[in-house]
Amino acid sequence: MTGERTRVAMGGFGAWGQMHARAIGAIDGAEIAAIFCHGERSEKAAAELFPGVPRYRDYEAMLAAGGFDVVSVTAPNHVHSRFAVAALEAGAHVFLEKPMGLTLAECDAVIAAARRTGRQVTLDHELRVSGQWGAIREVVARGEVGRVRYQNFTLFRHPFRPGSGGWRHDPERVGSWILEEMVHFYDLVLWYARENGLPAQVRAFGEPAGEGLVANFGTLLEWGDGSTAFLTQTLAGFEHHTMLELAGTDGAVRTWWSGAVARTLTPEYELKVLRRGRTEAETVAIPKSGEVFELEENLRRAFVAFRENRSPLPPEEAKQSIAVCLAAEEAHASGRPVVPEF
Repeated sequence: MTGERTRVAMGGFGAWGQMHARAIGAIDGAEIAAIFCHGERSEKAAAELFPGVPRYRDYEAMLAAGGFDVVSVTAPNHVHSRFAVAALEAGAHVFLEKPMGLTLAECDAVIAAARRTGRQVTLDHELRVSGQWGAIREVVARGEVGRVRYQNFTLFRHPFRPGSGGWRHDPERVGSWILEEMVHFYDLVLWYARENGLPAQVRAFGEPAGEGLVANFGTLLEWGDGSTAFLTQTLAGFEHHTMLELAGTDGAVRTWWSGAVARTLTPEYELKVLRRGRTEAETVAIPKSGEVFELEENLRRAFVAFRENRSPLPPEEAKQSIAVCLAAEEAHASGRPVVPEF
């Protein structure tokens, strides 16, 4: 990187890759330097949106050409790890979409490559920088609700769209629908309960929707100290709605978010906190909340961190939520509690 300038190569240019590119374009000092397009549709979109930027149909050829500081990986899930490792070995920092990999071995490959090359990787768990979801961690960290004892997180939404070439409905490419979206919520509940350590076991149940895919799904995370987190997901609903109830030894939090789609610019939401020593909950003001806003902020923070050669969310920590996802998949398949392999 040169001074405050960050040149970004796009490792994918589907719908979400185009969202990344628009967010990068809104960040002072950041620019799109190259675009990998996996097909004709994405190449046409790149030509229209960024006509002066070099386009490549071969990812390795883009990396070999150089001229960038960061690679933003937004391709389908099954290539995340491979694309990240290749970008690191090309000398770039990596802003990596979740999940980091479909297996723990793929996650370990990213971690090893980052250590070997001295480059940084951060995961796009954008909810961490949210004025809504991130604020909950600040409340917990300040001790305003005491030690976290109970969490209940629900997702009610419309079915997943197929994605380019149907990858989101293909277990070989998506991994699972647990890895596709619930990984965000596992990341949050682990983050909120950081002081409790890592969960000791995972239970799961749900209704199969094809090989490796579960549309109606629930998991129970249990810690050694008796604290719990219960997470449920249905992909048979409508619109996009999330809700979290969190109770600590000395207070509680309740928050919800609701929109026609996850990427809406006009959602509804609320955050209420019952703080230590209070008898009534207060409503916390949130200027805006939603993944469209949070993506831009997460990219901005990542670019600042990369210039300082650090990661806002290192892959070692991001691996923890993958471990829970995989344990939940195994628990669902086996019908038995599973100990995550952290």
